Amino acid sequence: MDLMKLQNGSDVRGVAVAGVEGENVNLTPEIASKIGCAFVSWLSGKTKKSAGELTIGVGRDSRVSGPALADGLIAGMLSTGAKVVNCSMATTPAMFMSIVFDQSKYDGSAMITASHLPYNRNGIKFFDADGGLEHEDITAILEIASKLPEDYVANTVNNAAVKMIPTFDLLGVYGAYLKDKIAAALAGLGKGDKPLAGLHIVVDSGNGASGFFVDKILQPLGADTSGSQFLEPDGMFPNHIPNPENKQAMEAIRSAVLNNKADLGLIFDTDVDRMSAVLSDGSEVNRDSIIAMISAILAPEYPGSTIITDSVTSDRLTYFLQDVLGLKHLCYMRGYKNVINKQKELNAAGTVAPLAMETSGHGALKDNYFLDDGAFLAVKLVIALAQAAATGKKLDSLIEKLPPLVEEGEYRFKIAGEDFKAYGQGVLDEFKKRAAAAGYEMPQSYEGVRLSFKGEDVQGWMLLRLSLHDPVMPLNIEGGRKGDLPKLVEIAKKLTDGFDRLDRSCLK
Repeated sequence: MDLMKLQNGSDVRGVAVAGVEGENVNLTPEIASKIGCAFVSWLSGKTKKSAGELTIGVGRDSRVSGPALADGLIAGMLSTGAKVVNCSMATTPAMFMSIVFDQSKYDGSAMITASHLPYNRNGIKFFDADGGLEHEDITAILEIASKLPEDYVANTVNNAAVKMIPTFDLLGVYGAYLKDKIAAALAGLGKGDKPLAGLHIVVDSGNGASGFFVDKILQPLGADTSGSQFLEPDGMFPNHIPNPENKQAMEAIRSAVLNNKADLGLIFDTDVDRMSAVLSDGSEVNRDSIIAMISAILAPEYPGSTIITDSVTSDRLTYFLQDVLGLKHLCYMRGYKNVINKQKELNAAGTVAPLAMETSGHGALKDNYFLDDGAFLAVKLVIALAQAAATGKKLDSLIEKLPPLVEEGEYRFKIAGEDFKAYGQGVLDEFKKRAAAAGYEMPQSYEGVRLSFKGEDVQGWMLLRLSLHDPVMPLNIEGGRKGDLPKLVEIAKKLTDGFDRLDRSCLK
């Protein structure tokens, strides 16, 4: 089996459970053992420590294939002589923090997860002291794994050895860490050790790994969490996909907020590196609005700073960040690693960038190790909620000046034939040339071509870009007023007319 096909950006991803038509299993415990062995080899080379000097933590989310893959991964690590600690159910951000916490301070860690993907998928994310591994690191690990003999791990480690490794209650330590963050921030409210008393907060875990946020954080601080749902880990995800971008998932938490008359609703993805929220009136705080909310919370502490987002954020957000909050907006590229790495780069160069966030809900804070952590973002929201309530305000007052979404559409043009990247780039070049000839405003774009419309006849924006991995050109359009979307669609049709390999049938 070609292990290189398991690479998905800076993660390992594959099919781990049989039974879905057309999806053959390619991530097994045996393959995981090779990858575990290879990770130790890679980490040893980077740290200049021998395998026997390394200690590595392993955690997983609620997926049904998680325990078996964890055993395989651990076996591969043990085969090198490395020390391994089983963190059992965990979150992706917590696995990075296992390298930071005094109680653990591992040399590296691995999280078995496939984020929001269906139950039959799984994967592995790796961390070292510098954070999540990069694309080239995963390539190197899989290349090492590909060279291992088929029976290498099977001949070196038995199942009993895997079961005998030490365990660590990482979620207990991590939950206490986040709880203390809230308690310290709200110490001035005069409520003692129950600073969230009087607040009703519901959580939807989607049967992922985020249930700890209720019993280890919110309840001990005095919050009413009645109406919280799907908190029990269940890797078949029987209620809805644990994904803040999923409409069914957002409707589930929205209904929970309204039915229970809660002050705030929180929803996380499976491994808790992403989150979104719902306000007391049922308004969804996701995509542009979650970025706006976190930015508004950070603005007093970081005046004039730079907020980095992915390329599909709206002109409405730019207005809110720059004209309302007095911040700078760098509309960068898709991909959570792209925005986070840009954030690290800017801060290292002296430009203060406290937040890098995708519309998907990945948000990394400068004051949290540049780690995209949904639970940490939720902590920020809970603190802001309590502070607002103490002054007789609501949380939505933070984003009341964010213009509302009126009309939007996403259209995905498939590219036929070979060498789609070269063809797609040609489309972009001609699109830009035609837009310039028509006199359309073109803001700086780090990905694709973005157009902005501010005239009396039409208002809004559009972005045409080329997918990194697939023969597809996504077109995002947002109309500023009712009726502007179809006008912008007509403009897009003219700018993309005549490309015989570009399927634009979705525009009809």
